[in-house]
Amino acid sequence: MSAANPLLDFHDLPLFDQIRPEHVAPAMDALLAESEAALEAVVKPEFPADWRALAARLDCTTEKLSRAWGAVSHLNGVADTPELRAAYNEALPKVTEFWTRLGSDERLYAKYKAIDSSKLNDEQRQALKNAVRNFVLGGAELQGQAKERFAQIQERQAELSQKFSENALDATDAFAYYASAEELAGVPEDVVQAARAAAEAEGKDGHKLTLKMPSYLPVMQFAHDRGLRQKLYRAYVTRASDQAPEEFRKFDNGANIREILALRKEEAQLLGYRNFGEVSVVPKMADSPAEVVKFLRELAAKARPYAEKDVADMKAFAAAELGIRDPQPWDWSYIAEKLKESRYAFSELEVKQYFTAPKVLAGLFKIVETLFEVTIRRDHAPVWNPGVEFYRIERERKQPEGHVMTELVGQFYLDPAARNGKRGGAWMDDVRARWLRPDDGKLQTPVAHLVCNFAEGVEGKPPLLTHDDVITLFHESGHGLHHMLTRVNERDVSGISGVEWDAVELPSQFMENFCWEWTVLRHMTAHVDTGEPLPRELFDKMLAAKNFQAGLGTLRQIEFALFDMLLHTEHDPSAEFMPLLRQVREEVSVLPAPEFSRTAHTFSHIFAGGYAAGYYSYKWAEVLSADAYAAFEETATQDGSPSVETGRKYRQAILEAGGSRPAMESFKAFRGREPSLEALLRHQGMA
Repeated sequence: MSAANPLLDFHDLPLFDQIRPEHVAPAMDALLAESEAALEAVVKPEFPADWRALAARLDCTTEKLSRAWGAVSHLNGVADTPELRAAYNEALPKVTEFWTRLGSDERLYAKYKAIDSSKLNDEQRQALKNAVRNFVLGGAELQGQAKERFAQIQERQAELSQKFSENALDATDAFAYYASAEELAGVPEDVVQAARAAAEAEGKDGHKLTLKMPSYLPVMQFAHDRGLRQKLYRAYVTRASDQAPEEFRKFDNGANIREILALRKEEAQLLGYRNFGEVSVVPKMADSPAEVVKFLRELAAKARPYAEKDVADMKAFAAAELGIRDPQPWDWSYIAEKLKESRYAFSELEVKQYFTAPKVLAGLFKIVETLFEVTIRRDHAPVWNPGVEFYRIERERKQPEGHVMTELVGQFYLDPAARNGKRGGAWMDDVRARWLRPDDGKLQTPVAHLVCNFAEGVEGKPPLLTHDDVITLFHESGHGLHHMLTRVNERDVSGISGVEWDAVELPSQFMENFCWEWTVLRHMTAHVDTGEPLPRELFDKMLAAKNFQAGLGTLRQIEFALFDMLLHTEHDPSAEFMPLLRQVREEVSVLPAPEFSRTAHTFSHIFAGGYAAGYYSYKWAEVLSADAYAAFEETATQDGSPSVETGRKYRQAILEAGGSRPAMESFKAFRGREPSLEALLRHQGMA
């Protein structure tokens, strides 16, 4: 079977170039049957309540299932086709049902509770503690009808999340507008060329504009034509909703959202909690939803005066310089860009010419290699698209007898470009985790996916990244480093596994800071036409503009986070959720949203991405990352370069420790104290 089915080949990396939709069902059936047999074997009374024995029999079998399903899920996100989608959706209920049953099996739960933790090492003890907690949250203590209902809820939620994701993708892909050259006045030349090429590829006149970020955002920022901006804005904020044009209403996510919220509340109540927010914070750093809401509101109060000034400045500038006396929602990005150009005498367009993708990547690798004492080189692996690259991370280790050995630390795929059939946004995902395997005693090295949605190069030139794109790339690489640089040998707490969800963004947001360091940035720029590096004076202007509208940006994130937490605590799922969104906007936002705006309908983070009642994690982790980065500011070398010693300490305390201990312990091991809000406010110019 395995010879014919690439999903059943586990001897090395996934055979992405060979996986076809018809492989999914037989592979899942075979792996589910094997996992089922392993579960039944370990719950027998005669099977020992022993950590290693359980891992060798059960975990080694179920890991194959999660790796194969991970490959299918990954392809579903980056190379969606009707056939693959059908195969994925057919297998999804069976896979969900098995994991739900495994996580709530009272026989297995009893086995884990009977393990003698005094015989375990620290990593295993932490993993066992997490496992017991997860059994409780997985419904292992439920009986009879309650247990059956809990399983039904998990299965239905998986279906609804997938449908939500599909609707968001399809609604985004369905829209196209073919603009004339006149309408595109002001838009960057590379964006115009890409739009023209996209129209030509379809045999159409004009320039094809879409709602994917590399097309949508430059139009909103640079197009002088207000009518064009209005058209795209309206299409964007009504995606997958009842406010979309008639032919796109089949993608409306409203009913999916309502049902997901109702199921989450029911799940929480079955587990003995009042609401899903309470369930969500159990495995997190935050103690309660109330603590999160308080944190968000306090931060909002600090940011609000800055945000109000941001809006006042834009209104005054729009009236005086742009002749826009009554700015509308589709004008703000344009006004902000023009105000920034006027105030700091540079434009994003000018900056972008220096950030060619190959040069940025080389700069990213240089800082990672220097700071974390590793080497990154090209590697080979089967891929799902010709634009995907594959790399290996190595470290030199001095042996006791004196000679130096090169050790493989981890590997990663990089999929940078936006394309149809690939969901929007950027993310890191694991292919496999670091694990000292209990079956054969061999060390399995970690492998990660880094996925972005950048514009492609045009006319033989390399792709150009905005500075925001550069920040995104560094962010995802931070997640990747957390996953790959771990030294933990216990799979369930190695890398990002077992890390509290509201601390998981610490390493990613930490890496973003380097995008603002001259000593780092100068190595990653080369003008697309001349090859000249970014001039220091242009960098200084960027730095001066770094906290431009930081107040507005902070309030925008708080709006999302507060809406998410209130939705999962105070909201009655049988009621409409739009009034709550309006109420949160009234409390937090200083820029009114139009009545037709339906951003919740594509809020994939909370309805299809694991951040339910957890979106606040981004802000929470920003506090951690700003404070962690302050350690580098305090120890920078004479020329401003980051200290390798501090890098080593950070790597050892945070990255290498993974989830093997509570995040607060790791943070304190690095900083010697608990985190403080001050560094974040200072970094964002709001101190």
